[in-house]
Amino acid sequence: MSALSDTYADQFHACAVKTEHAAEVQSEAERIRAHRQRYAAVAAHFPGMPWWVVGILHSMECGLSFHQHLHHGEPVSARSVQVPGVRPEEDTPPFTWEESARAALMSKGLDQITDWNPGQALAAFENYNGTGYRRRGVPSPYLWSFTDQYRCGMYDADGRYDPLAVSRQCGCAALLKNLF
Repeated sequence: MSALSDTYADQFHACAVKTEHAAEVQSEAERIRAHRQRYAAVAAHFPGMPWWVVGILHSMECGLSFHQHLHHGEPVSARSVQVPGVRPEEDTPPFTWEESARAALMSKGLDQITDWNPGQALAAFENYNGTGYRRRGVPSPYLWSFTDQYRCGMYDADGRYDPLAVSRQCGCAALLKNLF
């Protein structure tokens, strides 16, 4: 394990979901669990990947819509155009959600990870979303929103950081705590 994943593991075990967000976290986790078999079918293509990796990313990137690319939420009826660029690179649209999800996971290198302990998972989720918060030395809302590890500060658009903005999306750690 890397120093970063060790740090994230310690933070994960120490963090708590904020009371005012507990019901929202529970609801989102239940919505993820409802599609467990579909996520497991995608994860089965990558040895060692748990179903919840796909489920958490689906929540974060698409609001659990099966009509959007796991890359960043654009419609699966066409190739994506936002950063990281044209995806999926192979095949012809429209894509199934499963095809797009597999392509997204591979394009971000998640297919190479075999150890999905909480610290490693959080480091992988952060790399999937981007490391801009780490470079700023602030907790990523993508990881820590709705936990006691996050207060404020977020990118409200690509490359535009607002130190006072507050994420309204449940973070990966809060979901992971509930799903575990």
